[in-house]
Amino acid sequence: MIERYLCLGYSFRDIAVQLERQTSTISREIKNYRYFIHPRNALCVNFHDCRRKALCTECTSDAPFCKMCMEKECHTLCERFAASHCTKLDKAPFVCNHCSQRNSCTKQHAYYNARKADARSHAVLSASRESIHLDEQEVIALNKLVTPLIRNGQSPSHIFMNHQEELGISKTTLYDYINRGILDVRNIDLPLKVRYKKRKAKRKESFQYKFREGRTYEDFKKHMEINPDDGVVEMDTVIGKREKGKCLLTMIFVKYEFMLIFLLDSCSQDSVREVFESLQRSLGLMVYKKLFPVILTDNGKEFMNPGFMETTVYGAPCSSVFYCDAMASWQKPHVENNHHLIRRILPKGTSFDKLTQEQVTLMMNHINNYARENLDGKSPYECIKSFIGPKTIKVLGLRKIPSEQICLKPALLK
Repeated sequence: MIERYLCLGYSFRDIAVQLERQTSTISREIKNYRYFIHPRNALCVNFHDCRRKALCTECTSDAPFCKMCMEKECHTLCERFAASHCTKLDKAPFVCNHCSQRNSCTKQHAYYNARKADARSHAVLSASRESIHLDEQEVIALNKLVTPLIRNGQSPSHIFMNHQEELGISKTTLYDYINRGILDVRNIDLPLKVRYKKRKAKRKESFQYKFREGRTYEDFKKHMEINPDDGVVEMDTVIGKREKGKCLLTMIFVKYEFMLIFLLDSCSQDSVREVFESLQRSLGLMVYKKLFPVILTDNGKEFMNPGFMETTVYGAPCSSVFYCDAMASWQKPHVENNHHLIRRILPKGTSFDKLTQEQVTLMMNHINNYARENLDGKSPYECIKSFIGPKTIKVLGLRKIPSEQICLKPALLK
């Protein structure tokens, strides 16, 4: 619009009115982003006194001086060329877009072009981001703070939420410094700096076991519509190096992103039953019902008997159990996402046979004290402790881990 109005001869005030901007804004835009060119008939300020010859490597002209040559324009070859300055460019509108004499003028021309102005403004903005705004000592201090924490398995997001004032930069800037290699850590040190696999299309369910009757994912959604205040616990297992041997039973309290992890001797219904019976005894039935109103899990063989999860040891109902569709792990995303944190400490291919429940509880505490963006920078432990109370915290072996000491690397268990 500015370019169009300049070509029509509008004043800066008229353009400002049309665009609902300040006159000074229009003036600065044109002065900052106009560009200068020499016309084909450009006249050098040294034209009358110039005696230069043979600027061309193979000159065939009979002209005594280059300025008289009709074959080539000398200003395109001469490094001493200086175009005559037009005094009209020193005042509004600062450009030749509407000048009636621009075709015959031999002085330097200036024009405003919208596309070129936009390209230059983006180039200036990009260049301003290329350099860092910290001095050498500040970079050293930042590196000293961030690098050990990332090497302990903490993400830049977690570090930012716990050390925002010490960092003095935004989270985006911190990621940018790591990406550009300004710090000692690199993108390869960030566990989630990878591409996720493309999700496969959902396959039509080809089976309907008896244990799933009235407990399908559709039944789960209907239950939650009727009982929206019920807390949901997503449950799954994590296997070690082999399918046989010890495995982990994981439970995620969705509202708080809080995870309980139990070491099972085997991935079987009996091992899962022992965990549930132990929780009922240690927590008490009132607390147990409060914590596990709805359980959502997959169709693994270890979960195919919902009876011991839905009833107490005395046969009284206490929970509602539902199952995801086959090959649809995305229906319980919270527990699947938290498995990534476990895999930072226990990578795939690691055997669980030498693990103890004390080590698993230590890992659980480090994960639960890891700050989350979707919890407004708080950790799951901070969010759930008022809900479950100090007695339950003690029974489950939970404790506070300072943010600087959190480690999500295999070294935690060594």
